Amino acid sequence: MAAEAKWPQRPVTLIVPFSPGGSTDITARIVAEGLRAQLGQPVIVENKAGAGGNIGAAYVAQSKPDGYTYLFATNAHAAAVTLYESVNYDFQKDLAPVAQIVSFPNVLVVPATSPAKSLEEFIDYAKAAPQPLNYGSAGIGSSHHLATALFEQRIGAKMQHVPFKGGSPANLAILSGQIDANVAPLMEVYPSIQGGKLRALGVTTSDRADLLPNAPAIGEVLDGYEVTLWSGIMAPSGTSEQIQQAMNEAVRKALKSPAIATQLKDLGYKIYDEALEDLGPMYEREVKNWGEMVRVSGAKAN
Repeated sequence: MAAEAKWPQRPVTLIVPFSPGGSTDITARIVAEGLRAQLGQPVIVENKAGAGGNIGAAYVAQSKPDGYTYLFATNAHAAAVTLYESVNYDFQKDLAPVAQIVSFPNVLVVPATSPAKSLEEFIDYAKAAPQPLNYGSAGIGSSHHLATALFEQRIGAKMQHVPFKGGSPANLAILSGQIDANVAPLMEVYPSIQGGKLRALGVTTSDRADLLPNAPAIGEVLDGYEVTLWSGIMAPSGTSEQIQQAMNEAVRKALKSPAIATQLKDLGYKIYDEALEDLGPMYEREVKNWGEMVRVSGAKAN
């Protein structure tokens, strides 16, 4: 207990389970910057990418629960519970949610040359097309794929899924006219929307995005439609509640600091401020919600 009371006594490691330079990595490094000031220790961001985020998650799940190794988790991990037939960790048993970071939408975008000028026009366009419209994704089971599969179900029109190896190739494909639409994280497509190369038709969250006030929430047209992307911090199960509580408070303070909050909001994020005791039920709901989207899509990964 004496050692815990002085936590942290050395650097803390934050495992990002995706490649350097991506949106998750950028977000994690902003948060790490804020945490350093709160913890009084370096926060080392280490990338362990692969298997849709499962390699990094398994690494943290199998780490010593001493308060010095954390996972920068995302909604991809909640989806993985249903998407993958087997992984070498149990997301709900081997990891404990410690802090929630941000939420943000996917955005339905089409090329600026598309005949669809609004969400309603796109729905009509998809229904009337003699051949299914093509949509891109960052891969089978990605948020792009799952959000669009749910959209297809709701509008009653079949679209052709074209999976790419990551969000960047999918974005390049829509910019070059290879695909008709993309439902991608706001950060990935916002520069092209601002540059007039892509048209934003709607966002997947229940509310409109501050950066795209003229793009409706898809739920405004398709009642009940909602897909919210998020990131959070998790610890290996068995990490003491005292350390979990201290980390939760440190993260929430970091997110409220003006410098960190401004950086995150500029990226289109909404910042969480969730108490530790609220996270367990929240993650249970997320596993259920993303599992249902996986089932709707029919996606499976090995």
